[in-house]
Amino acid sequence: MDKNYDLTLLNGGLSQFGICLENSQVEKFIRYYELLTKWNEVMNLTAIVDWEEVCVKHFIDSLSLCKAVDCTRNLSVMDVGTGAGFPGIPLKIAFPNLRMTLLDSLQKRVRFLNEVIDILGLEGIEAIHGRAEDFAKPDLLREQFDLCVSRAVANLAVLSEYCMPYVKRDGFFISYKSEKAAEEIEAADHAIQILGGKFDKEIAFTLPDSDIYRDLVMIKKVKDTPKKYPRKSGLPAKEPL
Repeated sequence: MDKNYDLTLLNGGLSQFGICLENSQVEKFIRYYELLTKWNEVMNLTAIVDWEEVCVKHFIDSLSLCKAVDCTRNLSVMDVGTGAGFPGIPLKIAFPNLRMTLLDSLQKRVRFLNEVIDILGLEGIEAIHGRAEDFAKPDLLREQFDLCVSRAVANLAVLSEYCMPYVKRDGFFISYKSEKAAEEIEAADHAIQILGGKFDKEIAFTLPDSDIYRDLVMIKKVKDTPKKYPRKSGLPAKEPL
């Protein structure tokens, strides 16, 4: 392990979530960081490249999901709009028991994700290229997952249309929000109900050793999503439910 990496923030922050990483897992986070910064030189993966900032704003933030869900369970998880692999890859490193699918619409990012998966030797994880609307069809990945997560920056009503079709009945869609979400939840309530969901709760907190506010919005799948959703590409964002 490279001694130049100060692990105080990473280990200290995760300990506040009750997460204790083995040395091999810490090494994977370091290797992931190195791949992220290397690829970021030739393509836009993240504006955050400082080690300690990445630890807090990407790694610890991604793993904050364990405040809402028992991640030690054998859950199937879909990460919609994963980008550079957040939150899916940190969750997979810390909780190898999770069966993880990463979905992104940009082929170059999927190539990066596949290299990370290969070099880190991660198993039970796949990265697929496509739009959320495309893979939610009944003969593909529709209603296959215990959990759908997304850190994508989008309105909750729009995100719900992209994500809810992937969730099994009694599963959850969890949206990572960076500001208080009460008004957004209220505005999205109609869409959530149409899509077979019901607002469950929100978990608000600040990330460890920072003043960065986070809100995990939990939506429970209570009935199947009507077959006509999600609508064709572009419509959910243009005409939210």
